[in-house]
Amino acid sequence: MTHGLSGWRKSTYSGANTGCVEVGSAPDLVGIRDTKDRDSGTLAVPREAWTRFVAAVKTDHFRG
Repeated sequence: MTHGLSGWRKSTYSGANTGCVEVGSAPDLVGIRDTKDRDSGTLAVPREAWTRFVAAVKTDHFRG
């Protein structure tokens, strides 16, 4: 189930690579799926959680 997710896109940093993920959105959700196998499933997370995750990545929070 895609929960009404639309507007799927992948990062412009991905270039021509096919081994990437793409994200789509719905009012309260963000979906993440594999560009190579879009039919294998979609991970849907609350928009607030996705926003916090992206902020943490941008500030290198996960680097050791």
